[in-house]
Amino acid sequence: MAAIGNRGTVVEAAAFNVEEDVNRLRGAMKGAGTDEAAVIEVLARRTIAQRQSIKEAYKLTVGKDLADDLQGELTGNIEKVVLGLLMIAPKYDAYELRTAIKGSGTEEAALIDILASRTNAEIRAITEVYMKEHGKSLEDDIEADTSGMFKRVLVSLLTAGRDESNSVNETQAVQDAKEIYEAGEACWGTDEVKFLTVLCVRNRNHLLRVFEEYQKISGRDIEDSIKREMSGSLEDVFLAIVKCLRNKPAFFAERLYKSMKGLGTTDSVLIRIMVARAEIDMLDIKTEFSKAYGKTLHSFIHGDSSGDYRKILLELCGE
Repeated sequence: MAAIGNRGTVVEAAAFNVEEDVNRLRGAMKGAGTDEAAVIEVLARRTIAQRQSIKEAYKLTVGKDLADDLQGELTGNIEKVVLGLLMIAPKYDAYELRTAIKGSGTEEAALIDILASRTNAEIRAITEVYMKEHGKSLEDDIEADTSGMFKRVLVSLLTAGRDESNSVNETQAVQDAKEIYEAGEACWGTDEVKFLTVLCVRNRNHLLRVFEEYQKISGRDIEDSIKREMSGSLEDVFLAIVKCLRNKPAFFAERLYKSMKGLGTTDSVLIRIMVARAEIDMLDIKTEFSKAYGKTLHSFIHGDSSGDYRKILLELCGE
């Protein structure tokens, strides 16, 4: 029943009574109209594990799928949030990736956000679920839907082959920094394969050391060089990898900020991050958000959404 992280705003409900929750959800959907407040109160205040127990008990006592019933009752963005909350983490990621790929065009942001930020174990779980749900491999779908060097970076991330040890090889770090410099800033054109080989394979501690060394050699931050040397989705994915290695909560804080600033809201990004990180590191994301933008994430969400959609997001955000 435990939460999947220890820095989340959503934590285990202490006095968890699955029958009570099932009855509340049934009551919320009875008769004309839906009691969205009751749905929010139950589902946004339970961990993923607790929600799975609710789903099982609902099916047992009602003989119907809870997600199907809620889908029939809700619409728009609140429906998307609620359906996301009812999925286990790898299933939600697989669902988001599938949504990003299918149909005309591709939502590259979803592919980048998910694949650049997940651990090897998380990526392996996503690819397993994807195959089970859709009968084909995520790698094949991504290969069919993307192209060039961007595709190669995504496929590399999908192999879940990053070294996850903590060891730093000093000689190798200096060599890696030198090779990235020579593949980019120091030559005409850019050898992107060299960036891929280092950024998608080495462990976090080693790469932080590489970035320090790179600054010394080139006089530039690695992020500045990526912006100078690359463009489009390839630039976005390499920047996401670097930012996630340096400070994952800060990466997500920036993505949330960009999803809400200016005119309109990129709801797909806002929903995906709020649902996926609520139980993992939302407390840290909120801290990084305030630090970077001088306003709370709570106030941004409050000003940028409305109605029941706003209520459920604020529940996931916490005070």
